[in-house]
Amino acid sequence: MPTFPALFGRAPAVVATAPGRVNLIGEHTDYNDGLVLPTAVPLRTTIALAVRDDDRVRVASAAVAGGAVREYQLGHETPSGEWLDYLQGCTRALAERGRLSGFEALVTSTVPLGSGLSSSAALEVALLRALRKAFALPLDDVTLALLAHRAEHDFVGARVGVMDQMAASLGDVRSALLLDARTLVHEAVPLPASLALIVIDSGIAHRHAAGDYNARRSECEQAAALLGVASLRDVGPGELAQASALPSPLGRRVRHVVTENARVRDAVAALRGGDLRALGALFLASHASLRDDFTVSLPELDALVEIAAADPAVFGARLTGGGFGGSVVIAAHADDSESTAVRIARAYHTRTGSPGRVLVGATARQPVD
Repeated sequence: MPTFPALFGRAPAVVATAPGRVNLIGEHTDYNDGLVLPTAVPLRTTIALAVRDDDRVRVASAAVAGGAVREYQLGHETPSGEWLDYLQGCTRALAERGRLSGFEALVTSTVPLGSGLSSSAALEVALLRALRKAFALPLDDVTLALLAHRAEHDFVGARVGVMDQMAASLGDVRSALLLDARTLVHEAVPLPASLALIVIDSGIAHRHAAGDYNARRSECEQAAALLGVASLRDVGPGELAQASALPSPLGRRVRHVVTENARVRDAVAALRGGDLRALGALFLASHASLRDDFTVSLPELDALVEIAAADPAVFGARLTGGGFGGSVVIAAHADDSESTAVRIARAYHTRTGSPGRVLVGATARQPVD
């Protein structure tokens, strides 16, 4: 693996990290101004950085092209469709906050790409944390998350909501982050010690910038316009009958968002009350809604959820992230959660032939290194 001194001939001046995240419940609700409940995972992206005295940016990723150094010029950021766009988007967003000079950076990460754990947000937030430190920028954690979101939404072109960046900037592994995506009001909800969160990769990569994700967002916007509301956050359960009369599939999209917001509230109550069976039932209901009403699941994800749900150590499971691949999150007994994770992954591999890689399999109390 390349080192910073080997690539750039000096030691880094600052090092910053940010976690990946798993969304416990509240999928495709953030860009509808709704409620989400993510938590950080003990997988992180790290940026080592040193300042230059010109306007050149030289960066390398240990995971891409053998650590080859890529370059661009501040003020001339141009989308390329590659990983460098996430960094370019951040420096473009920061341009309004004060002048940067160039820098050199090395990216290393344990957050796997395309697995639904928001490797992009971890990269953006880690870079912005490093730049905040290097240039003494007066950015609080919420502002930093909003800059990271602007980078991905406006520059990269993935029309994601703000959840991923808020979770990477504010989240921790011992609590869930209850976030109102409209107001940005947030609070930590402690995770019970009896709960293990298991994340298993389906083996099918997904990309937020792909058309299917953006298409779902457009459908939600169409539905909101037809219903005469600013966003689907403003639709209540009593208006679902009216929504069902919308052209297909818009009514089903509305039903998912409305019921998913309610499930977030119920999941918070379940966590606070230590009712993990209720939490598991909400996971399963969320997956069914994502599969049937929002149609973002795949047969492999359905199989993984079905296998997990049948395990006696599991309370419930659901796809997590944007869908169309990626991972599932499983709520399980904390006792011997590692063996539970391996058992489910093996059964998934036997049924589908896909590897079923365990990404997170320890208890909710696992510390961050």
